[in-house]
Amino acid sequence: MNGRRVIVIDQTIREGMQYRGLMFSLDERLKILEFQESLGVDISQSAYPPAHESETFKIRQMCRETETRGYNIHVAPLSRALIADVKQMAEYGLTDFHLHTAVTEDMLKRQRIEQIFTSLEETIRFIRSNVKGASIEVSMLDIGKTDLNILEKSAEYLIDTLKIDILSLPDTSGVMCPNQFFDRIKYISRFTKGKKTVISVHCHNDLGMATGNTIMGVIAGAGAMGVGALGIGERNGIGDLFITGKCLKEQGFGLNLETENIDLFRKYYEYVDELCFKKTGINLLNYNTPFFGEGIKTHVAGTHALGKFGMSSKEEYFLNVLCGKNLVEKYLKSNNIKYQKNDLKKIVAKIKDKSVETKRCLTIKDVEKILEDLN
Repeated sequence: MNGRRVIVIDQTIREGMQYRGLMFSLDERLKILEFQESLGVDISQSAYPPAHESETFKIRQMCRETETRGYNIHVAPLSRALIADVKQMAEYGLTDFHLHTAVTEDMLKRQRIEQIFTSLEETIRFIRSNVKGASIEVSMLDIGKTDLNILEKSAEYLIDTLKIDILSLPDTSGVMCPNQFFDRIKYISRFTKGKKTVISVHCHNDLGMATGNTIMGVIAGAGAMGVGALGIGERNGIGDLFITGKCLKEQGFGLNLETENIDLFRKYYEYVDELCFKKTGINLLNYNTPFFGEGIKTHVAGTHALGKFGMSSKEEYFLNVLCGKNLVEKYLKSNNIKYQKNDLKKIVAKIKDKSVETKRCLTIKDVEKILEDLN
């Protein structure tokens, strides 16, 4: 791995709008952009201009704000690979263009691959003729449902003929497992050796594999990844920004992402969660959220009281029939419940019996009553 550089594309805004129809105002997008800049995100994919003129206005304003504030982050719109879609963006001075097309079996029933290639070439030629220093990403939907020969032919065309900057290979349908995704990305990545094109990955979470697939895609050779805060996105979401970044940095990859700044990441996630709840009635940040959820602190099994299991520096204990002496002792101390060391074995036995009797974990009042009855 040797510190291989990985570009982080935060798609919280653009993918977020595909989560239950969530909408972001310009002020909300600028607040998200502020978090992204502070956390070291490289590119913010922040709008879909083909949908409505309001999206065009917002991406233009965001681009202006990055210049006014002296941000390092780049702002990119997503659009179809059509001149009509990119023309206005070019006029507004944007330099990052994210395009999407598809080479799935269904798409090829409606349009020959040569027609798709021609449209791509015309659009990319237009961008390069009108925008100095343009960076172009093309997303080829859908790696999990595209014939390998077609995918290979498309990748070679984009890498060798069009020489694009980023080739995104998304598991749009979320049907792949980490080993399958790794194999597919590794196979296509070999075509980029010695070339300017970087492979990017973008994974959906229909099978709960998005974050794992994203990580494995980078390990397989991708040099960029499209992820989001709390994995927000279409259907069941995409790969999580923090978890992918943390795991890759800890394996030696070079990311600008400030995964060490946990407090700021938490504020970012809480802000996105607050917007999501306000507008959809759904919380994305919950008890079981990896790393940031309260569940990471909890222990029940006796064995878990003996060692430093889990990742949280804070620990919280729950007592049921699985508890052991060490866990009960930690529970009593953490709740400032006084006890006699010699009574510990009896206390544990009483707690287990009470848990079986009540068919639940015990409350502090339950435990206090047990100690009271012992005396």
